[in-house]
Amino acid sequence: MRKVILNVAVSLDGLIEGPNGEYDWCLDDHDYGLADFFDSIDALFIGRKSYELIRANPGMFPGKKLYVFSDTLVPEEDEDITIINTANFEHAVESILNDAGKSIWLFGGASLLSAFIAKRWVTELHLSVHPVILGAGKPLFQNLSERLNLQFIRQQVYSSGLIQLHYALSPKFDMEMLKML
Repeated sequence: MRKVILNVAVSLDGLIEGPNGEYDWCLDDHDYGLADFFDSIDALFIGRKSYELIRANPGMFPGKKLYVFSDTLVPEEDEDITIINTANFEHAVESILNDAGKSIWLFGGASLLSAFIAKRWVTELHLSVHPVILGAGKPLFQNLSERLNLQFIRQQVYSSGLIQLHYALSPKFDMEMLKML
């Protein structure tokens, strides 16, 4: 099964965008490992709102398959994307995860992340924690109904103050099954 990796910039106070949707606070003075990460994936899962932010730059992800989750988006003739209807996305996602291929970047947004976490489809979290406190904006995690335990993989600290944290999601244990053992 292919990995689904959330790789995202986040402020120290857990926000992925400022109060007006801005992300001008993200450091871009170095690669921060993005080229190596980009080589490790061959597809992206992306929500409609996030896709509309990058839509004007179709060459942003060369050679990568884009799966856009939306009930309303209509692709333009020259767009090479696959639309996944959010009303019945489970079968489509499971099929993609079971296909051969590299890892998949869960690019955004927060509501798509919540849906993927609820289904336990997120394999790893790569959080690039930027040295800024925004105070207001959109939180990375929303509408989670249960605690998520994580397993530390590694960290990378940069001289700019950016820290990358890599975690795997711990397996979900079925307490009833454990009681039967």
